[in-house]
Amino acid sequence: MVKDDETVIQEFNELVNMTAQELKDWLKQEESSDSGWSKDDGSGETVGNESGRKIIAILEKNPKKDPSKYEEDDIQHMRKVVSYNKRHLAQEGKAKQDPDSKSARSLKNWGHDPQKT
Repeated sequence: MVKDDETVIQEFNELVNMTAQELKDWLKQEESSDSGWSKDDGSGETVGNESGRKIIAILEKNPKKDPSKYEEDDIQHMRKVVSYNKRHLAQEGKAKQDPDSKSARSLKNWGHDPQKT
């Protein structure tokens, strides 16, 4: 069953625990690009890096997190972010224990710093 938009927005705002600036700073680090699946376009960028940039745009566009200000494209990406973070948090207990693990670095690309929880 597909989650309603309201639930997606709420879960996104709970799971994305990094600020836009923290995420920008993280994505500039080499460790960020060493984690996750490479995109198929030959750019060398990971899927998570691309997602991180989209998350930054969502956070900057709506800093007060007003549900009525999100556009359909925002909610569509928020849905992916929620799904990714929930799936990986359920599978990867190591992310909280080891901030240098590939799992923890990948989660940060998707806006969730496991050390903050």
